[in-house]
Amino acid sequence: MTMVVDHTAAHPRLDVVVPVYNEEKDLRTCVLRLREHLRTQLPYPARITIADNASTDRTLAEAVDLAENLDMVRVAHLDAKGRGRALNATWRTSDAEVVAYVDVDLSTDLNALMPLVAPLLSGHSDVAIGSRLARSSRVVRGPKREFISRSYNLILRTAMGARFSDAQCGFKAIRTDVGRAILPFVRDTGWFFDTEMLVIAERVGLRIAEVPVDWIDDPDSKVDIVSTAVEDLKGCWRVGRALADGSLPVADLKQTIGRPELTDPHVTGVPRGMVGQLARFCVIGVASTIAYAVLYLLLHPLTGSQVANFLALAITAVLNTAANRSFTFRIRGREGAMRHHVQGFAVFLFGWALTAGSLLVLHMSAPGASKHVELAVLIIANLIATLTRFVALRWVFRAHEAEVSA
Repeated sequence: MTMVVDHTAAHPRLDVVVPVYNEEKDLRTCVLRLREHLRTQLPYPARITIADNASTDRTLAEAVDLAENLDMVRVAHLDAKGRGRALNATWRTSDAEVVAYVDVDLSTDLNALMPLVAPLLSGHSDVAIGSRLARSSRVVRGPKREFISRSYNLILRTAMGARFSDAQCGFKAIRTDVGRAILPFVRDTGWFFDTEMLVIAERVGLRIAEVPVDWIDDPDSKVDIVSTAVEDLKGCWRVGRALADGSLPVADLKQTIGRPELTDPHVTGVPRGMVGQLARFCVIGVASTIAYAVLYLLLHPLTGSQVANFLALAITAVLNTAANRSFTFRIRGREGAMRHHVQGFAVFLFGWALTAGSLLVLHMSAPGASKHVELAVLIIANLIATLTRFVALRWVFRAHEAEVSA
């Protein structure tokens, strides 16, 4: 990135980036409106950075002319195309306290800018996004774009567990120190940049503020909706895989910039992290118990109670250990996986001994008990074993964390 013209004052509180590619017709109108709004509606120093990414028309010349004749305006140029590339470069090198961006068409009403950046400047939040899907938002756009937008955000919620409502609204801001920490891990250089940044921010445990916006669709938008949607889906697959295999250093980022109170609820007198781990462990425990019950009832007519109990426990124990490793205790990658399963098998043996002993006592005291009575006894014994399993697995995986950090 090359800073072409910069006569602006250093260290403004807000730096608003306008990424442009072949926007010679709309750029001047956008910059003049934005500059007037910043001067009259914001109570602190602000700057406009025009980020030209490889325009082939007169966009760069128009940007230079604006910066030469207007205060608060500067121009950066990138030789390669890509909105995400332009935002990543300008945000990471900005000397402002908060960086934001708006689309050149100004589809989003600028009256939402102050509510967007205020929670970041106050320290309440780390990232802020404009949402066209909030109930109080007022949006004017065609049914096709409405359907695609809502479908895309539904995919993000179901496939990636995202909790933010609108990934692609061209109206976002981030604290600059936070941006410098997470943006090096955002690989996309195009339209998926926003989504990738938000997914990482959410997984790290950053606070994301959402601001309802008034938004009017630009009928002359150059965005190819279909190709953008395809690239976004590819990006979802890539980021999901990186989260699953541990190549994204989520745990390290949590330690440095995350907000533990958002991802790890804390109760006085309880070790930090245990409340969240216990909640996730219970979710897996319920699923494992249901799977165990189904397997036991299926196997019982074929093998009898003791063998059915052993096989159902063994199968669910393998899946239980793997799920708790990645979901409950957030351990990614293959390092130590075999050892964890061996230790998990030792925990399984304890559970099997407890349930097998319970069955033996039941058969001695009530020889004619039905398989459903047997299952009820086994589930009670399993609950006792589960409490032991949580303590044991917490010790196993905490030991792994200690080794890694040593």
